[in-house]
Amino acid sequence: MFKENSKFERFESKIWLSSPTMHGPEIGYVKEAYETNWMSTVGKNIDEVERMICEYIGCKYAVALSSGTASLHLAMKLAGVEAYGMPKIGHGALEGKKVFCSDMTFDATVNPVVYEGGEPVFIDTEYDTWNMDPVALKKAFEIYPDTKVVVVAHLYGTPGKVDKINAIIKEHDAILVEDAAESLGATYKGVQTGAFGKYNTISFNGNKIITGSAGGCFLTNDEEAANKVRKWSTQARENAAWYQHEEVGYNYRMSNVVAGVVRGQFTFLDEHIAQKKAIYQRYKEGLKGLPISMNPMDLKNSEPNYWLSCLIIDKEAMCKQVFGEQDVCYVKETGKSCPTEILEAISSINAEGRPIWKPMHMQPIYRLNPFIVRDGNGRARSNAYIEGGVADVGMDIFTRGVCLPSDNKMTINQQERIVQVIRACFE
Repeated sequence: MFKENSKFERFESKIWLSSPTMHGPEIGYVKEAYETNWMSTVGKNIDEVERMICEYIGCKYAVALSSGTASLHLAMKLAGVEAYGMPKIGHGALEGKKVFCSDMTFDATVNPVVYEGGEPVFIDTEYDTWNMDPVALKKAFEIYPDTKVVVVAHLYGTPGKVDKINAIIKEHDAILVEDAAESLGATYKGVQTGAFGKYNTISFNGNKIITGSAGGCFLTNDEEAANKVRKWSTQARENAAWYQHEEVGYNYRMSNVVAGVVRGQFTFLDEHIAQKKAIYQRYKEGLKGLPISMNPMDLKNSEPNYWLSCLIIDKEAMCKQVFGEQDVCYVKETGKSCPTEILEAISSINAEGRPIWKPMHMQPIYRLNPFIVRDGNGRARSNAYIEGGVADVGMDIFTRGVCLPSDNKMTINQQERIVQVIRACFE
């Protein structure tokens, strides 16, 4: 529907949302793994990654794994075992139990609950941080007081209100599983995300603030839990000369080759955060005067990692936009725009933007799951949305929000052209 405007020249090379930024030392550590023949799931690179992460985050134990999802899975298993006991073979540790989950997140936050037989209960989002709403979480415990596990994600590198959320969780003797996959390097009241839960996760996926091409890490201060994860992630092999197994295990350990990339990237984490912050600030300045606001980063208690810069269009400046299951259409209006138009305009000059994460309670696979909002009576709702009201904040942000190109290799001139294209959408 968007008509290309010839005054905006296309980029020769695509400007990505957030692609890997490599520096050189990474290949040296990969080569070391190759030359010493430590190509499997043990080696110096893994040991160093775990040491560096513990030192940076401020946790006692780190276990390098094949992905952040693998870490979340084992965290859910640990939480289920702690809360409900060891399950029988063939049954999940959360079998039949409800787990409170961030609603506005990628499905990798939620799927591990289902791996272990649990039922996700989605907690609505707040406008302040675009993360789990503590008021809605409190309502959820009123409705489902026996729930013992809560998984919280920090959206786009902005920490949620950890102290309020954790106070509610502790009041109900529940367990916090922290998904810090998007927020490595972000702090809340001076403490690194990934250090607040009983069991925590960070990610080194290809689009994250630093990368190993893949990989993730399980973080905890519980030595027994860390040892359990090490065992489970290597097929739960017992300490015997032969292959002996008494529990179900998984092939989840990080490769020493992948760890070499992470090891080389780690020293550039703070540099990447500074670059991402500059991108966010340039968008904020360049888009001044438009009927939009940026995703919340300037917070009193937090220092985000600025992983992705996003905007949200003012309600009165939204043109008509209708979503189907896999497509969307809109009607252009003078002085107004919508996420679809902006994304098409950005794409027309060979740059990548994305919609905001579609909330989990809106996903076809989870539509029948309970969804808790902060309305006055605290009722559980499915797909509740009140136009102009407070119910279903996540759907509102999704409907009006856009993830902007946030690649830290993007030049100032390239970003200025993207800003011009966005501004033109409101003409």
